[in-house]
Amino acid sequence: MKKGMLIGLIIGGIFVLFIIITYSWGRSTYNNMVTLDESVTQSWSQVENQYQRRADLIPNLIETVKGYANFEKSVLLDVTEARAKVSQLTISKDVLNNPQAFQKFQALQGSLSGALSRLLVTVERYPDLKANQNFLQLQAQLEGTENRISVERRRFNQDVQKYNTTIKMFPASTIAGMFGFLSKQYFQATPGTEKPPEVKF
Repeated sequence: MKKGMLIGLIIGGIFVLFIIITYSWGRSTYNNMVTLDESVTQSWSQVENQYQRRADLIPNLIETVKGYANFEKSVLLDVTEARAKVSQLTISKDVLNNPQAFQKFQALQGSLSGALSRLLVTVERYPDLKANQNFLQLQAQLEGTENRISVERRRFNQDVQKYNTTIKMFPASTIAGMFGFLSKQYFQATPGTEKPPEVKF
Protein backbone atom coordinates (compact mmCIF):
# COMPACT_ATOMS: atom_id res chain seq x y z
CA MET A 1 0.00 0.00 0.00
CA LYS A 2 1.37 3.39 -0.92
CA LYS A 3 2.22 5.84 1.81
CA GLY A 4 -0.08 8.57 0.39
CA MET A 5 -3.05 6.25 0.33
CA LEU A 6 -2.41 5.18 3.94
CA ILE A 7 -2.29 8.82 5.06
CA GLY A 8 -5.54 9.48 3.18
CA LEU A 9 -7.27 6.56 4.93
CA ILE A 10 -6.05 7.75 8.34
CA ILE A 11 -7.30 11.30 7.67
CA GLY A 12 -10.61 9.91 6.37
CA GLY A 13 -10.94 7.69 9.45
CA ILE A 14 -10.24 10.62 11.77
CA PHE A 15 -12.84 12.72 9.91
CA VAL A 16 -15.48 9.97 10.16
CA LEU A 17 -14.68 9.49 13.86
CA PHE A 18 -15.02 13.26 14.41
CA ILE A 19 -18.42 13.24 12.65
CA ILE A 20 -19.64 10.29 14.77
CA ILE A 21 -18.47 11.92 18.04
CA THR A 22 -20.02 15.28 17.09
CA TYR A 23 -23.32 13.64 16.12
CA SER A 24 -23.42 11.60 19.36
CA TRP A 25 -22.67 14.68 21.46
CA GLY A 26 -25.29 16.77 19.61
CA ARG A 27 -27.95 14.09 19.95
CA SER A 28 -27.21 13.60 23.66
CA THR A 29 -27.25 17.37 24.31
CA TYR A 30 -30.51 17.86 22.39
CA ASN A 31 -32.19 14.96 24.21
CA ASN A 32 -31.04 16.35 27.56
CA MET A 33 -32.58 19.75 26.72
CA VAL A 34 -35.85 18.08 25.71
CA THR A 35 -35.89 16.19 29.03
CA LEU A 36 -35.25 19.38 31.02
CA ASP A 37 -37.90 21.27 29.02
CA GLU A 38 -40.43 18.53 29.81
CA SER A 39 -39.48 18.73 33.51
CA VAL A 40 -40.23 22.46 33.47
CA THR A 41 -43.57 21.81 31.73
CA GLN A 42 -44.48 19.12 34.27
CA SER A 43 -43.56 21.42 37.18
CA TRP A 44 -45.65 24.17 35.60
CA SER A 45 -48.68 21.88 35.42
CA GLN A 46 -48.30 21.14 39.14
CA VAL A 47 -48.25 24.88 39.87
CA GLU A 48 -51.41 25.30 37.77
CA ASN A 49 -53.09 22.39 39.59
CA GLN A 50 -52.53 24.05 42.95
CA TYR A 51 -53.74 27.43 41.71
CA GLN A 52 -56.83 25.70 40.33
CA ARG A 53 -57.40 23.99 43.69
CA ARG A 54 -57.29 27.39 45.37
CA ALA A 55 -59.68 28.90 42.83
CA ASP A 56 -62.10 26.02 43.42
CA LEU A 57 -62.10 26.63 47.21
CA ILE A 58 -62.86 30.35 46.95
CA PRO A 59 -66.58 30.17 46.01
CA ASN A 60 -67.29 27.99 49.07
CA LEU A 61 -65.31 30.36 51.26
CA ILE A 62 -67.22 33.37 49.89
CA GLU A 63 -70.58 31.66 50.44
CA THR A 64 -69.70 30.83 54.04
CA VAL A 65 -68.59 34.38 54.75
CA LYS A 66 -71.61 35.93 52.95
CA GLY A 67 -73.87 34.48 55.63
CA TYR A 68 -72.60 37.10 58.06
CA ALA A 69 -74.64 40.20 57.26
CA ASN A 70 -72.22 42.76 58.68
CA PHE A 71 -69.19 41.38 56.90
CA GLU A 72 -67.34 43.96 54.79
CA LYS A 73 -68.74 43.68 51.28
CA SER A 74 -65.71 45.41 49.71
CA VAL A 75 -63.41 42.61 50.91
CA LEU A 76 -65.69 39.96 49.39
CA LEU A 77 -65.92 41.98 46.18
CA ASP A 78 -62.09 42.20 45.97
CA VAL A 79 -61.74 38.42 46.29
CA THR A 80 -64.53 37.75 43.80
CA GLU A 81 -63.10 40.19 41.23
CA ALA A 82 -59.54 38.88 41.64
CA ARG A 83 -60.74 35.29 41.15
CA ALA A 84 -62.75 36.32 38.06
CA LYS A 85 -59.69 37.99 36.50
CA VAL A 86 -57.57 34.89 37.13
CA SER A 87 -60.18 32.57 35.63
CA GLN A 88 -60.53 34.78 32.52
CA LEU A 89 -56.81 34.50 31.74
CA THR A 90 -56.22 31.82 29.13
CA ILE A 91 -53.01 29.97 29.87
CA SER A 92 -51.15 27.90 27.31
CA LYS A 93 -47.76 26.20 27.41
CA ASP A 94 -46.39 29.24 25.55
CA VAL A 95 -46.69 31.32 28.73
CA LEU A 96 -43.36 29.80 29.80
CA ASN A 97 -41.61 31.35 26.80
CA ASN A 98 -43.43 34.69 26.97
CA PRO A 99 -42.14 36.95 29.78
CA GLN A 100 -45.07 39.38 29.52
CA ALA A 101 -47.72 36.63 29.71
CA PHE A 102 -45.86 34.97 32.59
CA GLN A 103 -45.66 38.25 34.53
CA LYS A 104 -49.35 38.91 33.89
CA PHE A 105 -50.21 35.44 35.20
CA GLN A 106 -48.06 35.98 38.27
CA ALA A 107 -49.51 39.46 38.90
CA LEU A 108 -53.09 38.18 38.73
CA GLN A 109 -52.29 35.29 41.07
CA GLY A 110 -50.54 37.74 43.42
CA SER A 111 -53.59 39.98 43.38
CA LEU A 112 -55.79 37.04 44.32
CA SER A 113 -53.39 36.06 47.11
CA GLY A 114 -53.50 39.62 48.45
CA ALA A 115 -57.31 39.71 48.37
CA LEU A 116 -57.49 36.38 50.21
CA SER A 117 -55.02 37.64 52.83
CA ARG A 118 -57.17 40.72 53.42
CA LEU A 119 -60.24 38.49 53.72
CA LEU A 120 -58.58 36.28 56.33
CA VAL A 121 -57.32 39.31 58.27
CA THR A 122 -60.80 40.85 58.23
CA VAL A 123 -62.31 37.62 59.58
CA GLU A 124 -60.46 38.27 62.84
CA ARG A 125 -63.12 40.88 63.65
CA TYR A 126 -65.91 38.28 63.51
CA PRO A 127 -65.65 35.77 66.39
CA ASP A 128 -68.79 33.90 65.30
CA LEU A 129 -67.37 33.41 61.80
CA LYS A 130 -64.01 32.33 63.19
CA ALA A 131 -65.80 29.62 65.18
CA ASN A 132 -67.89 28.39 62.20
CA GLN A 133 -66.84 24.80 61.36
CA ASN A 134 -67.32 25.23 57.60
CA PHE A 135 -65.18 28.34 57.63
CA LEU A 136 -62.48 26.68 59.74
CA GLN A 137 -62.33 23.72 57.35
CA LEU A 138 -62.16 25.96 54.30
CA GLN A 139 -59.53 28.15 55.93
CA ALA A 140 -57.40 25.07 56.75
CA GLN A 141 -57.75 23.79 53.17
CA LEU A 142 -56.87 27.22 51.79
CA GLU A 143 -53.79 27.47 54.01
CA GLY A 144 -52.73 23.97 52.94
CA THR A 145 -53.20 24.93 49.30
CA GLU A 146 -51.13 28.10 49.75
CA ASN A 147 -48.35 25.93 51.19
CA ARG A 148 -48.61 23.55 48.24
CA ILE A 149 -48.46 26.47 45.83
CA SER A 150 -45.29 27.68 47.53
CA VAL A 151 -43.70 24.20 47.30
CA GLU A 152 -44.65 23.75 43.64
CA ARG A 153 -43.38 27.22 42.73
CA ARG A 154 -40.05 26.39 44.40
CA ARG A 155 -39.82 23.11 42.45
CA PHE A 156 -40.71 24.92 39.26
CA ASN A 157 -37.95 27.49 39.85
CA GLN A 158 -35.45 24.68 40.51
CA ASP A 159 -36.38 22.97 37.22
CA VAL A 160 -36.19 26.29 35.37
CA GLN A 161 -32.74 26.91 36.85
CA LYS A 162 -31.45 23.52 35.60
CA TYR A 163 -32.96 24.11 32.17
CA ASN A 164 -31.77 27.72 31.81
CA THR A 165 -28.27 26.82 32.99
CA THR A 166 -28.02 23.98 30.47
CA ILE A 167 -29.15 25.99 27.45
CA LYS A 168 -26.83 28.90 28.29
CA MET A 169 -23.63 26.90 28.79
CA PHE A 170 -21.22 26.58 25.91
CA PRO A 171 -21.11 24.47 23.74
CA ALA A 172 -24.69 23.31 24.49
CA SER A 173 -25.88 26.87 23.80
CA THR A 174 -25.19 26.30 20.10
CA ILE A 175 -27.61 23.36 20.02
CA ALA A 176 -30.15 25.39 22.05
CA GLY A 177 -29.91 28.25 19.56
CA MET A 178 -30.23 25.96 16.55
CA PHE A 179 -33.35 24.22 17.87
CA GLY A 180 -35.10 27.18 19.51
CA PHE A 181 -34.72 26.35 23.20
CA LEU A 182 -35.58 29.63 24.95
CA SER A 183 -35.01 30.73 28.53
CA LYS A 184 -37.93 30.23 30.90
CA GLN A 185 -39.20 32.73 33.47
CA TYR A 186 -38.83 32.30 37.22
CA PHE A 187 -41.54 32.96 39.76
CA GLN A 188 -40.62 36.08 41.70
CA ALA A 189 -41.95 37.43 44.97
CA THR A 190 -44.96 39.66 44.47
CA PRO A 191 -44.01 43.32 45.00
CA GLY A 192 -45.03 44.46 48.47
CA THR A 193 -44.94 41.00 50.06
CA GLU A 194 -41.77 41.90 51.93
CA LYS A 195 -43.96 44.02 54.24
CA PRO A 196 -46.28 42.19 56.66
CA PRO A 197 -49.99 43.07 56.33
CA GLU A 198 -51.35 45.56 58.79
CA VAL A 199 -53.85 44.16 61.23
CA LYS A 200 -56.16 46.73 62.80
CA PHE A 201 -58.94 45.93 65.25
